[in-house]
Amino acid sequence: MGEFTIKMPDVGEGVAEAELVEWHVKPGDPVREDMVLAAVMTDKATVEIPSPVAGVVTWVGAEIGDTVAVKAPLLRIEVPGYDDGSSSGEDEGDTPVATAAAAAPVAAASPADEPKAAPSASVGAPVSRPSPLPEGQKPLASPAVRLRARESGVDLRQVVGTGPAGRITHEDVELFLASGAPQPAVPHGLARNTRVEEIKLTGMRRRIAERMTLSASRIPHIAYVEEVDMTDLEELRTTMNRDRKPDHPKLTILPFLMRAMVKAIARQPEVNATFDDNTGIISRFDAVHIGIATQTPTGLTVPVVRHTEARNIWDCAAELTRLADAARSGTALREELTGSTITITSLGALGGIATTPIINHPEVAIIGVNKMVVRPVWDGTQFVPRKMMNLSSSFDHRIIDGWDAATFVQRIKTLLETPALIFIED
Repeated sequence: MGEFTIKMPDVGEGVAEAELVEWHVKPGDPVREDMVLAAVMTDKATVEIPSPVAGVVTWVGAEIGDTVAVKAPLLRIEVPGYDDGSSSGEDEGDTPVATAAAAAPVAAASPADEPKAAPSASVGAPVSRPSPLPEGQKPLASPAVRLRARESGVDLRQVVGTGPAGRITHEDVELFLASGAPQPAVPHGLARNTRVEEIKLTGMRRRIAERMTLSASRIPHIAYVEEVDMTDLEELRTTMNRDRKPDHPKLTILPFLMRAMVKAIARQPEVNATFDDNTGIISRFDAVHIGIATQTPTGLTVPVVRHTEARNIWDCAAELTRLADAARSGTALREELTGSTITITSLGALGGIATTPIINHPEVAIIGVNKMVVRPVWDGTQFVPRKMMNLSSSFDHRIIDGWDAATFVQRIKTLLETPALIFIED
């Protein structure tokens, strides 16, 4: 009688450790050769660990969730007739679990330890066993065989294994399918789907993730949401689009918002700034370079409409259209995608009731446009239909106080609700 030590196997591809995610045994449990003892997870896959010997578990060296190094002792099994001093799991020459069966002698368990003695690995005859297996007993099979069975709708408990200790092989599954043996009915309609697609963050998506993480982790955001009555502006926009010259672009809400922001910034220049939190320096800009968050096939980009303070409504619309087209086609220059001093983000018809936009670091403010809807509004004597829209804005609370944030948004609200003010020169 001796103890055989099973170590964490080398799962390949340079993996030095793995997380223990499942135990199939506990101290005192009898095990048979090739029985699955545990499952470990690397960053790529889950690997089952089989037993190379038959015996009784005497010790487990980790708990679920622990990270175990390759070749670290994982568990010990007391094996009848096994010599501790021979080539065991404690010796320097011992092989990982995956090849331990070839290096270690295997003795049959006593009737007390194993009610149904596992046959030696040298026995090549097919193994017969009850079908179905007793409740709670798991069929012996590799992960690849289990996947093949799942995809084919095969219950492995009904398959007779011809491998060592009754282990089910790919050939056993194929033979079972070819035999026309009765299989559990494949459910129609709702069914579990365990497919997982792993996608590595690269290129633009990775850059977006890094910038969003930087902004959310370093900027203490304050959010401010205000409702704006867009009815009058929408009437004006419809009229201007109807009467526009052939060389003028079609107007959306954004050019009006851009011009309203320019006028509001003139009164509160602190929102048109960047903050270098490494040096503690705030840079306030007289120029208003508005970034417009734009969805493209490769991810979110922010083309910049430069010197908005020097552009009229039509000029803002033309430049916005040009930059958005360049960003979506991938032809925008680097200079057109950098240097913004404040940003607008809009989801258009998908804008929802309210959003909590993340500031475009190192800026200190971002204005979010939400969906416009018609709602009944009380005018003092009756309810009337009005086109309402929320502005969801975020500010860097280190630089912008809540009062200043609210004052800025309220100024934009006044300009949008009385659009003639946008065209009046101060």
